[in-house]
Parts: sequence; C-alpha cells; structure tokens
Amino acid sequence: MERPDPATIPLTPGVYLYKDAKGRVIYVGKARVLRRRVLSYFRPEGLPVKTRAMLAHAQSIDYLTTTTEKEALLLEASLIKKYRPRYNIVLRDDKQYVLFRLDVKQPFPRLEIVRNARRDGARYFGPFTSAQAARETWKLIHRAFGLRRCSDRAMRNRVRPCLYHHMGQCPAPCMGEVTPEEYHVAVERVCAILEGRAEPLLRALRAEMGAAAEELEFERAAYLRDQITAVERTVERQAAILPAGGDMDAIGLSEVEKGLGLGIVFVRNGAVTDGRTFFWPGLGFEDAPELLSSFLSQFYGTVTPPPRILVPWLPPDMLPGGGEEAGEDAGEDGPDGRAVLEQALSERRGGPVRVVAPQNTADNQLVDMAASNAREEARRRRGQDGEALLARVGKALGLPEPPGRIECVDVSHTGGKQTRVGMVVYVAGRPCKEDYRIYSMPDSADDYATLHAWVARRLESGPPWPDLLLIDGGRGQLTAVGRALADAGEEGLFPLAAIAKARDEDGHADRRAGNVADRIFVPGRVNPLPLREGSPELLFLQQVRDATHRFAIGRHRRARRGAALSGELMRLPGVGPATARLLWDRFGSVEAMARASEDELRELPGVGKAKAASLHEKLRRLAGD
Repeated sequence: MERPDPATIPLTPGVYLYKDAKGRVIYVGKARVLRRRVLSYFRPEGLPVKTRAMLAHAQSIDYLTTTTEKEALLLEASLIKKYRPRYNIVLRDDKQYVLFRLDVKQPFPRLEIVRNARRDGARYFGPFTSAQAARETWKLIHRAFGLRRCSDRAMRNRVRPCLYHHMGQCPAPCMGEVTPEEYHVAVERVCAILEGRAEPLLRALRAEMGAAAEELEFERAAYLRDQITAVERTVERQAAILPAGGDMDAIGLSEVEKGLGLGIVFVRNGAVTDGRTFFWPGLGFEDAPELLSSFLSQFYGTVTPPPRILVPWLPPDMLPGGGEEAGEDAGEDGPDGRAVLEQALSERRGGPVRVVAPQNTADNQLVDMAASNAREEARRRRGQDGEALLARVGKALGLPEPPGRIECVDVSHTGGKQTRVGMVVYVAGRPCKEDYRIYSMPDSADDYATLHAWVARRLESGPPWPDLLLIDGGRGQLTAVGRALADAGEEGLFPLAAIAKARDEDGHADRRAGNVADRIFVPGRVNPLPLREGSPELLFLQQVRDATHRFAIGRHRRARRGAALSGELMRLPGVGPATARLLWDRFGSVEAMARASEDELRELPGVGKAKAASLHEKLRRLAGD
C-alpha cells in the first residue's frame, strides 16, 4: 500500500481501518492522534512481520474520528467484534456469562439466572461460565432454602399454593403463609452462600440443628441437616485464596508450540468461583502485549468488570512513557493508556476499576493459576485442531483456502406465512452468535424465490463476506442463490455449497435420527460430493446446518406468536386500528409494549393518563409478564 497523503489524515483521536482489494476490513486500530499513528506504519524499516504482511494486503484506509481517546478505545473494540479482521487479535468467545440475581428490595424476592447485570438495585452473584453448573446450584438452593420460583405475575394471580409448597420447597408467600421477615432469613442465607461466606452460616446451621434435636424437633433438625448438606455441596468447588476477601479477576498467559493461551480466574469474596480459558493458534509471546490490551477492551465490553483486574504485567501501551513500536498501537497512547482503559471499565461497572500487575505472593499465585489453566487448555486444543478441520472442509469443497468465516442460511415458514430466513455464522470453526441474523421476508411458500430475494438483502448488509455460504437445501436452493448473485452482478463474490438430507428407499428426504449420510452440492457439479459418511468435515457441516435450522425455526415460531399477539392486541378494549398502529410504530413488538412505562405510553398522540394506565396493565397481562 502506498503511503497516504498526511494532509488527508485527521489530527484527532479516532480509529483507522485497513481494507483489502475487496473492501474487507483486515485491521482495526485506535490512536490519540490519527495522523501520527497511521504514518508510523510507513517507516522505511523496523516493521514487524505481521504488520508488513498486513500492509501487503491493504489497498485503502478509512478513518472514524472521535472526540476523546476513551471513545476511540470503545469504538475499536466494537469494530473488531463486528468485522473480526484477519490481522487483529480477536476474542472468539465473548459470550455473556451466567449470573445469579436477587432483588432483595422486594418482600419476597426470587433467585433468577440472568446473563446481564443491570443497575437496578438488585444483588448479582457470579460470573459462572457453565450455565448447567449454575442451574444445578440453583436447584440445590431451592430444594434447601425454599425460595419462590414463580414469576411476579404468577404469584399475584395464584389462588392456591403451588406443588413446590406441598413438596416442602416453597413457603407459599403467594398465600401469605410466610412473613417478609421470615422469608428474608432464607434470602440472607442464600446471599451468604453465593458470596462465599459459608463458614459462619454453617456454624449457625449446625448449632440450630443441635438445638432442634435436643428439643426433639426431629423434622426441623432434618430440614436443617439438608440445608447444611446443600451449603457444603455448593461451596465445595470454591477455593479460598484471599483470607481478607475481595473481588478480582486474574489473567495469566502461557505459550505453547502451536500458539498462545490466556486464562482468567474469577475471585469473589476471596474465593475462586470459576474460570475461563482462551487460545489463539499461531501467536507467540511477541504478540502478548497486543493480546492483553485487546483482550481487556473486548472481554469487558460484554462482562461487568470487578474492581480489580490482575494482569501478569502491564503492556507497554499502559506504562507511562511507553515507547512506540511500529505496527502496535502504542507510542503516543502510552502515557495515558491504562488511565483511559480504567475510565472506560469504571463506567461499565458503575464504580472504580484498577488494572494492576502482581503486588504480592497471593497475586502471583492467582496469575500462576490462570496461566496453568491456559496451558492445559492449549494442550487440550492440540487434539482438537480447528484449523486442521477447516483445512479439510476447504479441501473437500475445492475452496482456495480454509473457510475462516462460514455463513449458513435456512428458510422457515408455515404454509407460506411469517416467512423467515435465518443466518448463522461460524468464525474459525466456532459459532459467532453476535453475527447471527434473522431476515423477515414477504410471505411465500416458494423457498427458491425467498432465497433469491434474500441474497439482495444480504448484499445490502455488506462485508464481511463469508469464505463459504452454506445453504440448507439441495441443488435447487443452490441454483437460486447463484442466480441471484449473478443477477446482482456479484457472481463469484463468495463460494457456495448446499447441504441436503440423504434419500430413503422411496426417494424422499431421510430425516431419521442418527442419519449421517447428508449430501453436499457445489456449483458446476450435478452429483453430490463424494464425502465419506461420518467424516469430520461432513459432521462439521451438518453441525452448522443443524444450528441454522434450530435458529430459523425458533425465530419463525416467535414470529407466529407475534402475529397471534397482534390479533389479541386488537381485541383489547379501547385499542382500535389507530391506537394499534401507533403502538406498533413506536415499540415494534408486544414484548416492547409490555415493558413500556405509563409515561412512555402517554407520549403517544391521543393517549392520556387514564388510558395509559389502562393500556399498561392490559399489555402486561397480554405479554404474560
């Protein structure tokens, strides 16, 4: 790429995007002064190998200016997540982790499993990486401490105690059989468990059980015994690390033969509650500074940070006076790098956050633990080399290179109504759920016409383009998509393939469970590819197709429910066509209408205070809230 004219580069903070000949974003970086940062890439010598490779593929560069360096940091993380550029270090697994939520302000709160922490005054516990383990803990707590499980609406409308009450697992607050004060005794005990304060609770429960046994209250003693067992089973996986308590996340790095591993352990109230590991093939320790900086901004863009984040060492761009290295986003960002990051994380948490290196023996132990987890994850990945699998897929389909980004589409409808096209995305062999899309299409029972129309919608969305578009269907669906690309003047924009169910003895699609003989079609070939039944590449393509089918069916069913609710909306007293149209235009769905406050409803033309209150109650009942 030729050196850009300095006069065309802004002198403000912002983000720069290198693009290849097809307009695909291949690298995203941030800078406090865009001109100085971008020009550093065109020095005559001293560029790292990765940067030289990136510049060899780059054909153009775009700029997005911001008013502050913190905004540039947040925008960089957002764009990396969106485009997943080839030469950036990308966090492939940035899912929301599981949290427990207890709204202790309510007279009878219930323990919920959620994915997001909101600033609503409730207490949150976690995070937990395994939703299954969290649900098992949730069931254990309910069996032992008897918190209600029903929703607020169900509790308000109940006329008799539920089955859990008769099983001794709910005190029936819906029927007034327990006072808020008595109920909150169990709530505080649950909070103590989830906060890691188990020992004082266990001592109190054992003393209470002994007293009940002495007074011959054997039924209560047995109940307390079960509570003690539940507490011990809940906390047995927690390892005490910080005697004084405290919340923090500790990060460790480990280099292995095939790449760089990163581990993170979650410490809550002085105990390790959970952990997570990541692995980037092809990276070495020379990439560790960029990896740490990029990981912190991407990971905590979706996860609420704790007050203290422990890293093995501070990257150069976070050190005062850090030197500029061509190809790395350091230099002019150095003196304020950590402060900018901490400011962004503090705003997300709603409280101060510090990023620090180890300061004592306990800190070093946590970093070593995280690094050990990363090392084990890297070893495990050796036997599950995703790159090798994608290489086999690319070879089997005749692709020029392994498909880094795979998009798969499926059409779903019922009798041609509520037609939806679901699109699932896999990046580096793993699902990228934030890129999943659902397209609402005109009602039609013609899948070929729907796919033809969908291609225009996909082209409007723009890059990143897939390295392989997989279509759930046979030759007909494949032909429809290929013809649509040709009609749009984009023939050959990306490779195509279709996956169809095998045929049974009568020539019909064989949808029996366990069938692994699906057929793969590619353009220019009449017969399916000769892929071996049960081969890794065929099983992987089936996995992608099945995920797409589940996604499309789920969203189609949601659309059918929305259509039914729309009819119910017109049946509400006082809601005519004009009011219904205002509601749909303003909120878009019945669920959004139900979440609206009375003040938001009053903003609609012709809706006064009384009508807003009536609508608010009716909509909540209609949506089942």
